[in-house]
Amino acid sequence: MKPTILTSLLLAAGLAASTAAFAGTILVQDVRVFDGVAAHEHRNVLVRDGVIADADYRGKAPAGARLVDGKGRTLLPGLIDAHVHTWQHFELPLVFGVTTQVDMFTGVEVMQRIKKQMAEGRNQHEADVFSAGTLVTSPGGHGTEFPVKIPTLEKGGDAQAFVDARIAEGSHFIKIVMEDGYGDHRFDSLDIGTVKAVIDAAHKRGKLAVVHISSLKDARAVLEAGADGLAHLFVAAQISQADADALARLAQQKGAFVVPTFSVLESIAGVKPRDLLDDPQVAGLLDREERGALQAGYGATPRPGILAAPKMVTAAMRRAGVPVLAGTDAGNAGTQYGASLHHELAALVDAGLTPREALAAATSAPAKAFRLGQRGRIEKGYKADLVLVDGNPLRDIAATRRIVDVWKDGESTAAIRDAQRVHVAQETTAKQPLALPEGGRISLLKDGKLASPFGTGWFPSTDQFAGGVSTVNLDAQAANEGGASIAVDARVKPGFAYPWAGAAFMPGAQPMQGADLSAAKVVRFRVRGDGRKYTVSMASTGMTIPRSVAFETGAEWKEVAIPFSAFAGVDPTAVTMIGFNAGPQPGDYRFEIADVRLADR
Repeated sequence: MKPTILTSLLLAAGLAASTAAFAGTILVQDVRVFDGVAAHEHRNVLVRDGVIADADYRGKAPAGARLVDGKGRTLLPGLIDAHVHTWQHFELPLVFGVTTQVDMFTGVEVMQRIKKQMAEGRNQHEADVFSAGTLVTSPGGHGTEFPVKIPTLEKGGDAQAFVDARIAEGSHFIKIVMEDGYGDHRFDSLDIGTVKAVIDAAHKRGKLAVVHISSLKDARAVLEAGADGLAHLFVAAQISQADADALARLAQQKGAFVVPTFSVLESIAGVKPRDLLDDPQVAGLLDREERGALQAGYGATPRPGILAAPKMVTAAMRRAGVPVLAGTDAGNAGTQYGASLHHELAALVDAGLTPREALAAATSAPAKAFRLGQRGRIEKGYKADLVLVDGNPLRDIAATRRIVDVWKDGESTAAIRDAQRVHVAQETTAKQPLALPEGGRISLLKDGKLASPFGTGWFPSTDQFAGGVSTVNLDAQAANEGGASIAVDARVKPGFAYPWAGAAFMPGAQPMQGADLSAAKVVRFRVRGDGRKYTVSMASTGMTIPRSVAFETGAEWKEVAIPFSAFAGVDPTAVTMIGFNAGPQPGDYRFEIADVRLADR
């Protein structure tokens, strides 16, 4: 949700008026209450001045109270997403009833801004956020691949000083990364000795230490080292019942919790959240960019079998009495703030939790595990963050999506939800497919420089955008019929997890702005080069990692045609970039492309 759009739409929806009318005293009548632990039928809940005054009110309606009909509905504590990365769409969680987010890594300025607004009571229009701030990782480790510079900890470095610096910045808890990557994409991970030193340093300052892991071996190691929680589970096609049960027993003995994050694990497995994408009550509240992130995912090919391990481990944790928390890893491909938590609840039920246990995993359990104060429960004196839904999610967990109203600190957020609905409707009616140029050619030469018939045009593209050190030089020469031949001289260097260098075409009116290229079905081009393999990459609005298709080069020119459908997850109505890249293997590369066309067949 863009701030400028939100501001104008909220004014149009009359947010100021609605806030004044709904603040003060509220009485939700004859409602089923899930209090964060147990369910109670036919209750009246009284809210006064942003706090729950009585969770089982039996008197007459107070004068001037706003009366809310709860018949056939369920009142829940405001939902808590126990694993997000908060960097955009700050209002969106409230649209879906998520009133609190536990952030595992974001920019320090973002964390400090939200923390200050919370302290001053000025964030009624955003979810509350409790953040780890900068995660603890090694140089070249997971977390350094993003386009933001962060401090890192050398193996064997001064863990206490590093932790103290994070606490001084405002971190609520400490997030540690133990991850060496997969396939060709490797990371320089912290070793277990350094991880233990960080855990001990956090505990010395009274802070929780949670650890990102991606294997059974590392999960056991960090629990033995004293980790308070696992920030993820891990994907694997097989795990023995004995190993799953042993890990659960270890977590129980150590008093640890686990946040499985099925939403992002499914994204890695190429499994899309069809329950959200096909539900108009959810998808109808997401704009093109927000749906794009949910649709994109990390895995291009579905591999549902690798979800066997996290499902088995989650069931084992539940049997062992280990707190299981609902977290989505929102901010990553295949997830979306607020919306994904409803899918996570369904995934937890599918993994063996009861609906009641899943609801606790998104309310009272994370509030207790992360020491979030008086939230996550419907009890006297607790924060009046509430969600009213139609139906009974204790029987059908999908009922959490049928939201009637959301209150944050006793104030209705209905205007935010209404504004988002209007924004999505306006976007749907405003967009038209982009007319393709005659012949479809997008590689032109004008005044000796690369040009294009529409969009922002052609640019050098390297991993320097994300902190890498690869370089590229583009040389354009005239080709047939006014087209251009683009010579790409690339030097791909280590220094980034996924190094690349090449040329990128941006079809939008501004760099990385989406353009509707649905009139095209194929990208065609001619190529020659040094005999090495290269990739065509394509991304659409909301995607953090482009989809890539490989092509080969030789000494002679040849034509390549790649259908848009080969770029799984890319939305052709919102394409942000088409790139021609060398990498990820380090080395010097040279290839030429010409006559690049967007064709309808």
